[in-house]
Amino acid sequence: MNTPSSDSLTLADIQAARERIRDGIALTPCPPSVPLAEVAGCEVFCKLEFLQRTGSFKERGARNALILLSDDAKQKGVIAASAGNHALALAYHGSSLGIPVTVVMPTYAPLIKQTNCRKLGAKVEVQGTSFAEAKQRAGEIAAQQGLTYVDGYNDPGVIAGAGTLGLEVLEQVPDLAAVIVPLGGGGLVAGVALAIKSLRPQTDVIGVQAANATAFSAAIEAGSPVDVTTQPTLADGLAVSRAGSLALEIARQRIDKIVTVTEADIALAVVRLMELEKSVVEGAGAASLAALLSGKLPELAGKKVVLLLCGGNIDLTILSRLIDAALVADGRLARFTAEISDRPGGLANFATILTQLGVSVKDIVHDRTFCAPNVAAVNVLCTVETRDAAQIAELYRCLTSAGIRHFAHVGRE
Repeated sequence: MNTPSSDSLTLADIQAARERIRDGIALTPCPPSVPLAEVAGCEVFCKLEFLQRTGSFKERGARNALILLSDDAKQKGVIAASAGNHALALAYHGSSLGIPVTVVMPTYAPLIKQTNCRKLGAKVEVQGTSFAEAKQRAGEIAAQQGLTYVDGYNDPGVIAGAGTLGLEVLEQVPDLAAVIVPLGGGGLVAGVALAIKSLRPQTDVIGVQAANATAFSAAIEAGSPVDVTTQPTLADGLAVSRAGSLALEIARQRIDKIVTVTEADIALAVVRLMELEKSVVEGAGAASLAALLSGKLPELAGKKVVLLLCGGNIDLTILSRLIDAALVADGRLARFTAEISDRPGGLANFATILTQLGVSVKDIVHDRTFCAPNVAAVNVLCTVETRDAAQIAELYRCLTSAGIRHFAHVGRE
């Protein structure tokens, strides 16, 4: 099968996709966010794409690609490799359209996504420790069973479907200055950029990738898709090892800037959305806010910016860890070891310092074995809740002034 050229996909294809999928896809709202605007320093609008039935924008491309299949291909069925959202979208819309769906999910795919795919009627095979291995297995099954492979980000029908987001955003916020788009394999940014740059070229299209998954920027630098090694990331939906060739060709001339965010940035964005927008958004979906809050987009100050919150299928088994990581990054949770007197009153004096500063002790552990040779001293491993990073710094200054040796435990970056 020949790979389509970037010239083969046009604004007309995106507009046609919108009509094609209209009856099966939710028109998600794009309201302004006053609290996010206050912390970001610009006018923020959130495209709430996580409100789709299966929790992500992937439904747009999946439904469009399925409808475009020939009658014979619809009867035989489709297959795809996916860590979750594309698989869920295909399973749901395949079921509604009467098209058999098989998905191959890598072993790191959250169990809840595997379970939900099966509930939606898809045949699920878990294979491979990486997306590349899962994709290879899906290709083997496709060849053996005569199934049509539907790529999650490099299929023209999928890209056109994703581009319908761009059409909606322009109608909902017609004078926007920029839209921030999460980057994985590139299907979303390709479709959105094609739609927006065709209709409003003065709008900036900004891509955001996780530091642990940089396939798209690597492809731009190399001039073509290249294999990269991904590391575990909270934005698991962006963790692909190779960008799509068609997506790259469409997006490379239409994307204005790429921002790379850390795991701490992503965790903090997820928590900001919980606190300020009362919305639970997965790491990949929150990447757009992470870019805005990272300090790497000062040019957007005071402007109208749309954030594509493109997925809400967060893995609840890591949610508590993610929240703690975000609180550490936000200066609201700190852990340190202090050496205090093991004589009567030693712990009381230490606690008095914390009390006077208004620091709340979350956990404290005494260690008499692995401490200094001084038998009159004891180490305490202390986890505390604080207001912000300034209060943590003040705490450490007070401990030093009181002659209490200490060292901080650093969170993940």
